[in-house]
Amino acid sequence: MSIKVNGREVDWVENETVKQLLKRMKYTFPLVVVKINDEVVPRNLFDQVTIPDNAKVAVIHMISGG
Repeated sequence: MSIKVNGREVDWVENETVKQLLKRMKYTFPLVVVKINDEVVPRNLFDQVTIPDNAKVAVIHMISGG
């Protein structure tokens, strides 16, 4: 059982939330957008939404410039 995070295959963990996945993958960027199977997960639900097996997860780091 596995998931893909930004194209990289990683082990799937049952009942793992988006917040827990970000911590496990060491994503510490202050502003990220997370999509699970092409659907955006609202930031306020990161600690509630779980990652299903075989999911395709995209973590997009938001940067600003000027």
